[in-house]
Amino acid sequence: MLYDLRYGAGDLAEAAREARRPRPRLVRRAVAVHSLPRHRWDKTVAHWAAEQERRARQRLRERVGTVLRLVNTPDGVLDLAAAESVDVPPARHRHSGVWFA
Repeated sequence: MLYDLRYGAGDLAEAAREARRPRPRLVRRAVAVHSLPRHRWDKTVAHWAAEQERRARQRLRERVGTVLRLVNTPDGVLDLAAAESVDVPPARHRHSGVWFA
């Protein structure tokens, strides 16, 4: 723990009235330390973003593969109603890793 020695306004006034030196009080300091992911060319954010992008591409490939398996029947006839049952979200790359920074 870190302490500072400080004089309060009341302590200074009281010491002046009593014609003595003021006594400092211990004041405990609180410090908040933050880690900055982009400080000094740190590649952490780039690694997070690349990992998120890979995962997004894998999910996209998996869902498109599901659509293709449902649509392409062995008879060669396309089943378009089955394609509507699979949800394929738009590809959103690098968002998650960048917003963690």
